[in-house]
Amino acid sequence: MTDTSQRLDELRQGIDALDSQLVELLAERAALTTEVGKIKAESGVPVYVPEREKSLIASRREQAEHAGVSPDLVEDLLRRIMRESYHTQNNRYRCVNPDVGNIVVIGGGGALGSVFVSLFSKSGYSVASVEKTDWDNGLAQKRLSQADVVVVAVPINVTEQVISTLTMLKPDCILADVTSIKKRPLEAMLATHPGPVIGLHPMFGPDAPGMIKQVVVVTEGRDTDKCQWLMDQMTTWGATLHNSGATEHDEAMAYIQVMRHFNTFVYGAHLSRENPDLSVLKTFSSPIYRLELAMVGRLFAQPPELYGDIIFNNPENFELLKRFHARFGEALSLLDSNDKSEFVKQFKTIAEWFGPYARKSLKDSKKLLLKADDDKM
Repeated sequence: MTDTSQRLDELRQGIDALDSQLVELLAERAALTTEVGKIKAESGVPVYVPEREKSLIASRREQAEHAGVSPDLVEDLLRRIMRESYHTQNNRYRCVNPDVGNIVVIGGGGALGSVFVSLFSKSGYSVASVEKTDWDNGLAQKRLSQADVVVVAVPINVTEQVISTLTMLKPDCILADVTSIKKRPLEAMLATHPGPVIGLHPMFGPDAPGMIKQVVVVTEGRDTDKCQWLMDQMTTWGATLHNSGATEHDEAMAYIQVMRHFNTFVYGAHLSRENPDLSVLKTFSSPIYRLELAMVGRLFAQPPELYGDIIFNNPENFELLKRFHARFGEALSLLDSNDKSEFVKQFKTIAEWFGPYARKSLKDSKKLLLKADDDKM
């Protein structure tokens, strides 16, 4: 063995020893966060406390600078470690309202419904599901007539129909839905049930492990004060709540969900019909393009009915998509006329509309790209 090889071997052994210590330290930290989770569950402190996280990261970044270590590296590590502890160390949550008797989730066996069933259960509530087969055997009628809270978590295309059958609810029962559109379901709940009504839209996919750092849009229906404990419970679960009118919400979702999903669908359809070698595309792609391709692939790994419901449910979406189609044609006409100067002019105008958000997006996306590059997505 040469001197160089021997020295490299010694250094690598030192690195391996330090890496082993890191694993042991992570195990010790996990034990501490488990205890923290227990205390939070007993005292009612929310799982996610933004101020605490912000202060912790700022302190460690300052420490890293003094130690000659990259503050960005330290922050990345801490955020990854904390995310793991949020999702793995919280098996119980405080029950905000112990006086609540029965909670029923219609569609609790589904992807999103099961998230609510799990969270209510971890908070110590008595929670049950009602599924499609339960309507014929009488179980649905029995459970729903005794419920203190009913959460409707069924596909969009049957949400209003299901809501219209809920005439057996107790007058003081809280009725909520978790559909991605709000105006029509909210109107249906108000028309069917005379008691407390609230609309919820969890802004996360059914594969999310819970509500920590997730956004839930809240649309007020009736007797919102009687629903306050439910909103407090979601905050305890780690959610960030945003209040919105139903119309405002649905208009925003047309841009946030419908346009993006439809655009991704068309891009996927174009790829499948052009039939390029997908492995070649991945090989030649830089991190940003691999990430974008992964987002397209993600769509087609999920139930088509879900996205069909989102896109087809509101007729007003079609008018928005037609305007999008027209603007796509206008952009193509610039290429057809070889008018690059007009393209640049429009590009600058659009950049001005985005304003400072464009620069912030450039900065924030770099972190995602580094992660994509590390994982070789």
